[in-house]
Amino acid sequence: MKRIIISDEAKADIRAIPQHIAMNILTAIHRLAETGAGRVKTLKNKEGEKRLRVGDYRVRFTEEHPETLRIHTVKNRREAYR
Repeated sequence: MKRIIISDEAKADIRAIPQHIAMNILTAIHRLAETGAGRVKTLKNKEGEKRLRVGDYRVRFTEEHPETLRIHTVKNRREAYR
């Protein structure tokens, strides 16, 4: 299982989301770290940055070292790419 590092901004984003949706997002992040499963896409013009799609939310992250996921933001899809 990969180590998960969540930025302060992502923590604030998660706290602002309704609890049942936040739990789905955290479950998806955990599943990604454990098995690599999820709707992941590499972002263009963002050096090494990827996004995980969880319903209407997008989790932006990078894979650092082979065993670390760094979560940058968790935003609604309307706000995720601005």
